Amino acid sequence: MPSLKDLKNRIASVKATQKITKAMKMVAAAKLRRAQEAAEAARPYAERMNKVLASLSAANAGNAGAPLLLSGTGKDQVHLLVVATGERGLAGGFNSSIIRLARDHALKLIAQGKTVKILTVGRKGNDVLRRSFKDNIVHYITFREVKQLGFVQADEVAGKVLDMFNAGEFDVATLFFARFQSVISQVATAQQIIPAKFEAAATDAASPVFYEYEPSEEEILEELLPKNIAVQIFRALLENNASFYGAQMSAMDNATRNAGDMINKLTLSYNRQRQAQITKELIEIISGAEAL
Repeated sequence: MPSLKDLKNRIASVKATQKITKAMKMVAAAKLRRAQEAAEAARPYAERMNKVLASLSAANAGNAGAPLLLSGTGKDQVHLLVVATGERGLAGGFNSSIIRLARDHALKLIAQGKTVKILTVGRKGNDVLRRSFKDNIVHYITFREVKQLGFVQADEVAGKVLDMFNAGEFDVATLFFARFQSVISQVATAQQIIPAKFEAAATDAASPVFYEYEPSEEEILEELLPKNIAVQIFRALLENNASFYGAQMSAMDNATRNAGDMINKLTLSYNRQRQAQITKELIEIISGAEAL
């Protein structure tokens, strides 16, 4: 049984930890609002670009001269997994859910005889995946020193992916990130970005709209498809950022509550042991007085 001094030191230690988790929760809550606004602001642009490209690609998918970013290399042997995670931990299951999805996808491809290459964005994903897929990681990008993510960072990642594709280093690229839904809900998502996959463009059957493009549709696709990769990566980074702070705020709130419960239990044990010790001392004093 721990002594009174041990219990007192432990209570003080847990209280200090509780102050830290409470402060981290408040910081995450403050940063979450800005990150959430940035993620929500990026969604309409990314979704609208997808719709435009879906409309253009529907008419050009079968053409022999279609861009490789749309039609692909014609092979499905080498896969690049772009795994975007956080730079820090203490965010519940945020990082682990993305890593788990990417790891399962990689193992499935390897079991099918495919070649898997991994590009990690974020320190936590790189640290964990390196344990099992050290030989598969071909590049690592970190933005740990960047205070606020911008399109420049997304363009850096997209540039590396495009350089590898143009060099013929892979056939299919899939992006892994967490889509922000709420403070308590972040959904690990896999999105194929090369060759581009688009949802069918919604049209009004009663009054279909036809567009004429200048310059040609092929030229527009050649210009927009590389930019779309950067846009989708930028959106993923913003979604990840909001998801990280949401998960961290929730995790620190739970940690603060758990610390409070532990303090109550330790205080109860401390009071009981202290009362037992006082009672024991009183009995010894009374017994000694009666003996006289």
